[in-house]
Amino acid sequence: MTIADTAGNPLDHARKLLAAKPDGLIEAIAREAGVPTRAVLEMLPAEQRLFVAPEQFEALWQDIASWGTVLFLMHTPDIVLEVEGALPVGSFGHGYYNIHGDSPIGGHIKAQNCRAIYLVDRASGQGRRACSVQFFNEAGEVMFKIFVRRDAHRALLPDQLKRFDDLKTRFA
Repeated sequence: MTIADTAGNPLDHARKLLAAKPDGLIEAIAREAGVPTRAVLEMLPAEQRLFVAPEQFEALWQDIASWGTVLFLMHTPDIVLEVEGALPVGSFGHGYYNIHGDSPIGGHIKAQNCRAIYLVDRASGQGRRACSVQFFNEAGEVMFKIFVRRDAHRALLPDQLKRFDDLKTRFA
């Protein structure tokens, strides 16, 4: 059976695509298979993803806000926007989680639209370990991701990696 043979069942098609490229970009696999990104993420081995209840949004945000400069990423079919900066401490008001401060990262997040959060620890397409916190909406699509940054040698920053691993322990 080829990958094309599974096209009748989108979830089976996604599984085949992921099996063929286990370090593939989750959003690209989901788009090709015609399934939500979260459905593909949940196909990853359990050790590569940890579900965190959306009620933990603010607790996670507050923790990550103490990490220093992170990589904030938004990935849509039209753009992959990457911004490096410290996460400002946020607060709820007027239906949004408002983030402002001396950082290029700022704005207003509809936190109540967050339906799932995952701590994702897996190899990237370049074969390097990548660690991120991914926030998903009701449609199963990524709202945004926050990545552990890398140093000049492309290694994950040890202090942020420890904080990420601490989150995995805390929310396991």
